[in-house]
Amino acid sequence: MVASAFTSSAVTGVAKVARVASGCVVVLPLVVAVEAVPMVLGVMGFTATGITSSSIAAKMMSAAAIANGGGVAPGSLVATLQSLGATGLSGLTRFILGSIGSAIAAGIARFY
Repeated sequence: MVASAFTSSAVTGVAKVARVASGCVVVLPLVVAVEAVPMVLGVMGFTATGITSSSIAAKMMSAAAIANGGGVAPGSLVATLQSLGATGLSGLTRFILGSIGSAIAAGIARFY
């Protein structure tokens, strides 16, 4: 009787660990993605000092300027990425993305 009670609690403990691990598998990539945004934008050429010459960002800016008749339109993809590259993600944006990730993880954890 004692052995079966121990086994049952051990199985319950393993199930709880599996639930937490599955939540981490979902949340961890979201956290890494949020933290990687400034780095990825910098590598693309969207930096705090402006668009880096001969970069992907420069090519995107050139294409956007040609398509728009000589200038980059405010609110366009290039303008938005440059703004994010210069300032990074705001605290509010990080909070919103973190909340969404937590809600997704909680929803997935319910199924386990």
